[in-house]
Amino acid sequence: MAKTIMIVDDSGSMRKVVGIALKGAGYEVIEGCDGKDALSKLTGQKVHMIISDVNMPVMDGITFLKAVKQMPAYKFTPVIMLTTESEESKKREGQAAGARAWVVKPFQPEQLIGAVQRLCLP
Repeated sequence: MAKTIMIVDDSGSMRKVVGIALKGAGYEVIEGCDGKDALSKLTGQKVHMIISDVNMPVMDGITFLKAVKQMPAYKFTPVIMLTTESEESKKREGQAAGARAWVVKPFQPEQLIGAVQRLCLP
């Protein structure tokens, strides 16, 4: 059975690129266009990993990450931040909120799939 990964990014083209890479590697994909939209789609189903942007309207990635970690069903779901942010302070804020990895855009699909394979829940 395929593992499910949620992609949260306000850029439709970025969701598409990441989705194509993940589907090509055999993953199922759920998409959210911002943190609030993504939270509304986390309804208790098994999600093996979340890949989230940081800078988004409505609810940014760090706020979304903190909210996810408050949800019992997703408390231990690994989160990769996929973002243009490369500042150490942002990375530390993300790690403190529970991010397991930080991938800076533009990214190589192989690099992202490698991180997903290392961190994805069994």
